[in-house]
Amino acid sequence: MDAIDSVFEPLRGFSKDSVRLVKRCHKPDRKEYFKVAVSTAIGITVMGFVGFFVKLIFIPVNNIIVGSG
Repeated sequence: MDAIDSVFEPLRGFSKDSVRLVKRCHKPDRKEYFKVAVSTAIGITVMGFVGFFVKLIFIPVNNIIVGSG
């Protein structure tokens, strides 16, 4: 019986925590959704520019290191 309890006790605790989380969740309103969407778009744009500039710098450096010939 002790072995069975040691298996099911973590599952019971996880299920209680999961139910508590779902009960506390709420659907975002329009203002909150717009704020999250704008922040995500800004983050994606910034990461795109960072990747572009890293690639822009890496190509000439790679050509200098490897050489052409």
